[in-house]
Amino acid sequence: MKEVGIYVHIPFCIRKCDYCDFVSFEKCSSKHNDYVNSVVWEIDNYKDNSFNVDTIYFGGGTPSVMDAENIAKILKKIRERFIVNQDAEVTIEVNPGTVTKAKLQRYYQIGINRLSIGLQSSSKVLLKNLGRIHTYEDFLKTYELAKEVGFTNINVDLMLGIPGQSIWSLKETLMQVIDKKPTHISCYSLILEENTKLKYDVDNGIKTLPSEDEDRDMYWNMKRILEEHGYEHYEISNFALPGFKCRHNLNCWNQKEYLGFGLASHGYMRGVRYSHTDKLIKYIANPVDITIEERQSEHEQKREFMLLGLRKIEGASISDFERKFSVNPLFYFRFEISKLVEEELIEVDLDHVRLTKRGLDLANQVWMEFV
Repeated sequence: MKEVGIYVHIPFCIRKCDYCDFVSFEKCSSKHNDYVNSVVWEIDNYKDNSFNVDTIYFGGGTPSVMDAENIAKILKKIRERFIVNQDAEVTIEVNPGTVTKAKLQRYYQIGINRLSIGLQSSSKVLLKNLGRIHTYEDFLKTYELAKEVGFTNINVDLMLGIPGQSIWSLKETLMQVIDKKPTHISCYSLILEENTKLKYDVDNGIKTLPSEDEDRDMYWNMKRILEEHGYEHYEISNFALPGFKCRHNLNCWNQKEYLGFGLASHGYMRGVRYSHTDKLIKYIANPVDITIEERQSEHEQKREFMLLGLRKIEGASISDFERKFSVNPLFYFRFEISKLVEEELIEVDLDHVRLTKRGLDLANQVWMEFV
């Protein structure tokens, strides 16, 4: 039986961060229970269960702002409705300061076995520049409580290119986080999104981003430091200790299927990508309202396979592409691959097409060839 993942979107937070363009809502605790009931209804009424569930991911928003019993209710319904593998990876995103020991204990009791903690930086000034409402001390407390409860698989989210960030402040954050020995570290470059407070501040000279050269310098120093401390760089922005790569995200990059439940969630099943409405009241009233449903052509699937595969440091697998599409990608994309090899942005070995060092810096340029 095939294996799929499940993503559940929890669109609530205490306060929206200045850089965030995700679908999330501040101070909506009165809607939590109604929302969860709609998610449960959606899961219960999903028609197909001809698969096993290998990964479950609660993202947001900030899932940890909700009562733990609401998360338990959704997870219980998933287990009632689908066959969930005994060793399934079950992740929840939490922000520092939004969990208590009791809440973490409840997560652990219901089978959540992976936490992803959104730190971004240990600097009070840089956190303020992002509009984050927590402190590094809040992170330390959350992390230690998680370890006390028994969590052994913890990711920490960090960010590059923050207004006011220097290579030295990044190194300080990295060494402080490495000292806690999380099993996984994600380090994403800040992207200025339209209609966010941070973009307004940058556009109007209120805040200044590091230069492109400074951003790249941070990236390569971050990569070097993490690898020196035993973290494997396995995707452009993700590093893991041996045995702790994020299975849910890897499955997405490997073009595996997954279901999306909840407001603004996305799913991918049988060549169809879909997303739910991003209107909260509309979703609560009709949890199966699909905003976009796009059936991909085989050509689009092939392009996406390459685009997603080239996010991984090992690259896109030639043999996996051949098994899936019955054609060699080196022939099918011979013009794109030839051009990118000539520009020294990708390299090809016996079974992979991967980004070069130069390609890691110009990844968007590579991906555009497969859009």
